Amino acid sequence: MPLISAHAKPVASAHLPEHPKDSPLSIHDLTVAYHRKPVIWDIDLNIPEGSLVGIVGPNGAGKSTLLKACLELIPKTSGLINVYGQPYQKQRHLVGYVPQRESVDWDFPISALDVVAMGTYRRLGWFKKVGKKERAKARKAMEQVGIGEYADRQISQLSGGQQQRVFLARALVQDAQLYFMDEPFAAVDAATEQAIVELLKDLRSQGKTCIVVHHDLATVSKYFDWLILLNMRVVAAGPTKEVFTRENLHKTYGGKLDLLDSASLALAQS
Repeated sequence: MPLISAHAKPVASAHLPEHPKDSPLSIHDLTVAYHRKPVIWDIDLNIPEGSLVGIVGPNGAGKSTLLKACLELIPKTSGLINVYGQPYQKQRHLVGYVPQRESVDWDFPISALDVVAMGTYRRLGWFKKVGKKERAKARKAMEQVGIGEYADRQISQLSGGQQQRVFLARALVQDAQLYFMDEPFAAVDAATEQAIVELLKDLRSQGKTCIVVHHDLATVSKYFDWLILLNMRVVAAGPTKEVFTRENLHKTYGGKLDLLDSASLALAQS
């Protein structure tokens, strides 16, 4: 694989005809490299509005890297990313983010309600104080995800599933149109998983778009209507019924496919 120059020129920001302006997320020729070694490369996607989109692939495939590049949390080597036809910095108010739970310092002395209320910062402004209106909105979001009674509890005192619901509530108060969620189902109990699924369906019913990094192939067909199969490059992308096939899974996972549950393969052929 050729080395990628750290000084590669980005794609011009002019609108590209193959990337519709009304797409919640359009990616053109995206490459991200660490120490001149590509992590994801030549990514080209248009995400349909009002869809639940899953991103699946083996460990090290670049799934989280793709999300972080879209959110400008890491630099891209080359390419263009637009949110509703504009660069992310102009459309940040339309985007919500649920990071991996492991990436957060849960020992930080802050209440669950305060974490959820942080979701109002973008619309409120960083230098304005969170008021009664914002805290009421945060409490309502916590009730929506079933953790209203834990509003005043320090986040370190919550279970893993409760902590994940805090993140979901924070995303809700952001009132975004496009959501990025990085492994929201990882290491949560069955009740929390079901709560996340119901939240995703509710967001979709409102015309919002959710892009979710996911690892459980057995639930892909059940949870997502659009799918990205990723292994550094996009192997396949499109409606789940069309792209979630044995052939595409073999291309994505290669020799690791024999480690997958047989039920997952059965679903892939359905």
